[in-house]
Amino acid sequence: MCGIAGLFSCAGKIGPADVAAVSRMTAAQAHRGPDDSGAFADEHIALGHRRLSIIDLSAAGRQRFATRTEPYG
Repeated sequence: MCGIAGLFSCAGKIGPADVAAVSRMTAAQAHRGPDDSGAFADEHIALGHRRLSIIDLSAAGRQRFATRTEPYG
């Protein structure tokens, strides 16, 4: 099992309090993915995830977030 969490705002901008809230959400899911975690935030979205390593235990199995300037891979 893994875990994801996030906030989206089309009206306003994501601020430090929103990023901290997503961080708390992913911390609360640590039991779902104790092996790794990651986060991404821009002006309208904050995302976080937890990873449980089952098949690929190496760093090559890490989940990544993609953007227009940093494609997945």
